[in-house]
Amino acid sequence: MADTQRPGVLKISSMRSQCSEQEWTARVNLAACYRLVELYGLSDMMANHISARVPGEDNAFLINPYGMMYEEITASSLIKVDLDGTILSKPDFGDLDYGINKAGYVIHSAIHAARHEVDCVIHTHSWASMAVASLECGLLPMTQTGMRFLKIAYHEYQGVVLDLAEQESLLKDLGDGEALMLRNHGALTVGRTIGEAFNWMHRLELACRSQLAAMATGSPLRAVPPEVLQETWNNYQPGTRRPYGVMEWPALLRKLDRMDPSFRD
Repeated sequence: MADTQRPGVLKISSMRSQCSEQEWTARVNLAACYRLVELYGLSDMMANHISARVPGEDNAFLINPYGMMYEEITASSLIKVDLDGTILSKPDFGDLDYGINKAGYVIHSAIHAARHEVDCVIHTHSWASMAVASLECGLLPMTQTGMRFLKIAYHEYQGVVLDLAEQESLLKDLGDGEALMLRNHGALTVGRTIGEAFNWMHRLELACRSQLAAMATGSPLRAVPPEVLQETWNNYQPGTRRPYGVMEWPALLRKLDRMDPSFRD
């Protein structure tokens, strides 16, 4: 399957003719999100998953093939699966015959089924989110960015997420929020758009990294008055400001186009 013109690149036939224009656009944006998660240091080789609902098909979502690195994900390489786990379409991977990560299916199908306003779900195992998720104190509202997550939810670790029985508690803990810390595990964000979900994850990562850096100095942390925390949190809420991802997503796509536009293939 290696491309003789570009060593190390999988040759995957385009799926564009098999998709609606809306689905293809979603594929391009989701592939871009995978590349950006890699670019900003949030990936775990081929582990973890990002999904996007297929426009016009409430019962279907797109997710990565289990076996490809985030940096090589393209619009055509994504797998279309329904909420029951049936693969609806995927490209010809040849002898590799990639499928999907079961843990990814369990997590993402639950959220897409329950939260119809959510179009994108991102789950990561970054070093910073894993560390903060393992601290008894959890994520502290010690920076302006961290204050955005003042009321972040937590989900207790129950082992590798392979059991459908865990979906109920996962959904209960996430509630109607946009971010969830998975105890002793990592982080999860959701968004009404792919750009919004990425914005939440990028900021959550910054909050985790800055907390760990400050704690590592051993110096006492500077507290912020509760009323200021509440006011700052409120300024970040959907009813207060424009939706996240609207401004930066086109710029992030341009950034990827300058670096490597193959995510659009």
